[in-house]
Amino acid sequence: MARNIQSLERAAAMLRLLAGGERRLGLSDIASSLGLAKGTAHGILRTLQHEGFVEQDETSGRYQLGAELLRLGTTYLDVHELRARALVWTDDLARSSGESVHLGVLHQQGVLVVHHVFRPDDSRQVLEIGAMQPLHSTALGKVLSAYDPVAHSEALEADRKAFTDRTVCDLDGFEEILDLTRARGYAADVEETWEGVASIAAPIHDRRRMPVGSVGITGAVERVCRDGELRPELIAAVRDCARAVSRDLGAGRF
Repeated sequence: MARNIQSLERAAAMLRLLAGGERRLGLSDIASSLGLAKGTAHGILRTLQHEGFVEQDETSGRYQLGAELLRLGTTYLDVHELRARALVWTDDLARSSGESVHLGVLHQQGVLVVHHVFRPDDSRQVLEIGAMQPLHSTALGKVLSAYDPVAHSEALEADRKAFTDRTVCDLDGFEEILDLTRARGYAADVEETWEGVASIAAPIHDRRRMPVGSVGITGAVERVCRDGELRPELIAAVRDCARAVSRDLGAGRF
């Protein structure tokens, strides 16, 4: 019978301890609760902190669960339940908008497309499930960066490459876009990633009202925009779709 790895057992016990009871715990509390020497406990905490599973409050020095653990905890939801709940609504969105629909989740400093509904016409199209999109320039990515703290950090650390002359790469400009996204409840990409292409996306939340993905439409600028502005009926359709999926995930009304 294989022996358990002691350091992993201790790390797991530490995460369970931080998940219950008080929101933040000091090093002494953690060490004494688990029967560990302070040096041993500190070493495990430093490793967990480096991986993003634990965060340390700068003022008090106490520890709490980190955002990366939350992201891992919702992975199953992101790629299974999220897609299953979104199937009907994304089909409806494609029909009502006349454009292709993408469902995305955060993955390795980018947006992973986990579901793609073709534009409902006879044009030749390529299935994009499994494709990666950048966080800083796409509508799907901006939504995740605006609502998900982990995605926000990833976007700041990533190389914000200029794909077109419309791509916003500087930090201040990017943060302004995220503020605008949160204020209006959706994000847009008008030729910021691909010439001649525009996108609109909105956030999807789970039963804990945590952001777990984004859904959006993508199409030619001349169809998605009218007189240089995004068509309001398409914005409304995308937001309605995101709300519907969120409700199916237990988020209630937004």
